[in-house]
Amino acid sequence: MKLSIRHIEVFRAIMAAGSVTGAARLLFTSQPTVSRELARMEQVTGLNLFEREGGRLVPTAQALLLIEEVERAFVGLERIDRFAQAIRNFEQGRLAITCLPLFSQTLLPKACKAFHQQHPGVSVSITAQESPLLEESLVAQQHDLGLTETGQVPRGAVGELMFSADMVCVLPEQHPLLAKPVLELHDFHEIDFINLASLDIYRQELDRHFREAGVNRRTIIETTSAASVCAMVRQGLGVAIINPMSGLEAGQGGLPIRRLSLSIPYQVMLIRPELRPASAVLEPFCQALRVQARAMERALARGV
Repeated sequence: MKLSIRHIEVFRAIMAAGSVTGAARLLFTSQPTVSRELARMEQVTGLNLFEREGGRLVPTAQALLLIEEVERAFVGLERIDRFAQAIRNFEQGRLAITCLPLFSQTLLPKACKAFHQQHPGVSVSITAQESPLLEESLVAQQHDLGLTETGQVPRGAVGELMFSADMVCVLPEQHPLLAKPVLELHDFHEIDFINLASLDIYRQELDRHFREAGVNRRTIIETTSAASVCAMVRQGLGVAIINPMSGLEAGQGGLPIRRLSLSIPYQVMLIRPELRPASAVLEPFCQALRVQARAMERALARGV
C-alpha cells in the first residue's frame, strides 16, 4: 500500500478539527471512514501520529513535523488551482511583443493601458529593437506579435496593415514656415534641416523626392531616432519631416507640426508568427492596438 492524497486529506482534516468527528464533517464523510484512513496512513508511514486523550486526538511530535510539509504541498496545489482558474478568466498570462523603439513610445503605452484595464493579471513583455534583429526574432517565433514599419511580412508569419498616415513636418516655435498650413517641397530649399540616419528607409524616400524636385536642404544634424529629431527641433536647430506617430506625440506636447503637399505614407504592420502557439489574450491585445491606431489616425486627420 502507498500513501495517497486521500490519506493526506484525512490527516490534514484531523489536524485542523482536532477530532475524527470534526474531520468527518470537514470531508463530508463518515467517522468510520476517517478512522480507517488514519489507521492506514499510520501503517503506511510507520508513524504514530496521534494520542487519544479524553475523546480528542492530540498530535504527536511526528505529526507536527509532518503537517508542515503537508501544508507546503497543499499551498502549491492551491496555487496551481488558482492559476488554472485565472487562465480561464484571462486574469493571468504573458504576452511577448517585439517592435521598433518608436512604437514602444507612441502606440503601445495607451494600448497597454486599455488592455490592462480589461485584463489586469496579464503581464506584457516589450522588446524594442531595430531591423534586422526585429524581423529575425519574428522569423524565429520568439514573440507573440511584432510591430514593423515595412510592408514585407517575415516568413512563417502573417501580417495586418494596422496604421497608415502621411509623414508630417515638425518645426520650432516662431519658424517662418509656420505661416503656411501646408508645406511644399520647395519651402525646404536652403532651410536648416534635422535628418534621420541615411539608412532609414523613409529618409531614403525623402531624399529621392527632394532630389527629383531639385531642393537642397541644409542637413545640420543626423540622428537615428524620431524622438531625438524632435528634441533637436524643439531647441530651434532646424525643421524635420518625421513619421506621423512621432509627429502626433510632438504636436500634443506643444511642438508645431504641418502637413506636406506631397503624400508620403507611413505604415505600421502587425505581425503574428504562425508557428508559435497563440496566447488566449493575444486577440484582445491586438484589438486594443487597432483601437489606438484608429484613434491616432483620426487625431492626425483633424490636425493638432
